[in-house]
Amino acid sequence: MTTVPHAPAAPRADGPDHAVIDAASGLLGQYRAASDEAFFASPTRTLLTSGVRARVPQDGRPLPVRVAETLAEAGRAGGERPLVVGAVAFDRDSRVELAVPERVRTAGALRDDPLIALPAPPAERVDWRIRPVPEPEAYGAGVAAAVERLRGGELSKVVPARTLELSAADPLDLPAVLQRLARRDPGGYTFAVPAGGGRTLIGASPELLLSRRGTAVLANPLAGSVPRSGDLGEEVRRAAALLESPKDLHEHAVVVDAIREALAPYCRTLEVPERPTLVRTAAMWHLATTIRGELADPAVSALELACALHPTPAVCGTPTDVARRVIGEVELFDRGLCAGMVGWGDATGDGEWVVTIRCAEADERTLRVYAGAGVVDRSRPEAELAENRAKLRTFLDAAGVSR
Repeated sequence: MTTVPHAPAAPRADGPDHAVIDAASGLLGQYRAASDEAFFASPTRTLLTSGVRARVPQDGRPLPVRVAETLAEAGRAGGERPLVVGAVAFDRDSRVELAVPERVRTAGALRDDPLIALPAPPAERVDWRIRPVPEPEAYGAGVAAAVERLRGGELSKVVPARTLELSAADPLDLPAVLQRLARRDPGGYTFAVPAGGGRTLIGASPELLLSRRGTAVLANPLAGSVPRSGDLGEEVRRAAALLESPKDLHEHAVVVDAIREALAPYCRTLEVPERPTLVRTAAMWHLATTIRGELADPAVSALELACALHPTPAVCGTPTDVARRVIGEVELFDRGLCAGMVGWGDATGDGEWVVTIRCAEADERTLRVYAGAGVVDRSRPEAELAENRAKLRTFLDAAGVSR
């Protein structure tokens, strides 16, 4: 995964010290999927929270205002350096699942804990009933229709998605799924947070939407992908081809340009590399660009910046309004928290917010697994369907789904 060059200030912790070996993997092992627990791991820290002191209200005010007021009230009630943790929906005006926890335990990054290399518990064989929405053929037809609209100049990029709805007779061991996700990609962003109604949003995203530490801002958009290969020669060929692919470079440039445009009004300086680099996860190669900025106004929070970016063209498309409309016509389901953002923010404005991909909404016996693919005018339906299937495998493998 991409190395994050700075770490937002750590929330106050009452757990193990960052220097203790097994502190991060220990927090991972203590997650129990309770309705008031949240786990979040990044290349800078590991958080495990429990209890609820306050919930961010669902009302018509701007989300950063609601969060700031909730944190201020928690601080006045006697909490030291309160923070919010949780998830925001793809349509952030429709749903948020953010809370100020009673207790926060924190450790260093999972990737820096030697014990993270130990194997996770193997996935149990489960007899899953699987319902794809839409069916693969319908998804391919939707991609083809989107390509025609792209070639007509209606929009530059759109990200249609599909979901697999899974159900089983026996309860799913979510802590074990989280272990497998985290140990497979310990340098990424692993999360399990309450999703309301007794459900859990769980996943392992490779993509940082935005982090802030003081006035230093970082974004790391990913767009343009290819599945990895078990053959070394083919692996090298795919990675090299991705770096030179006109289709994928165009798809990536659309995302980077949108983030540059959104961050520019907030930043005194903004560094945007001319060409992307490669990032690999256990399942995929991605084109990635690390964007760094310095805030002009230190009062602007990480969440406010994240809201200015979300949804990026990496999960929606551009122009945003047109892409949203096309998604509404092509997709046959509500994205909910998937393709939203997940993370934490504190009362000083620091925080880390991640794009909610490679994820599922889960309860004891059901999963709704989500994945999308970026479509531009050079896209081919069969290639986008193959990319979609490869992205779904990140979560399906962790859940023991053989399909």
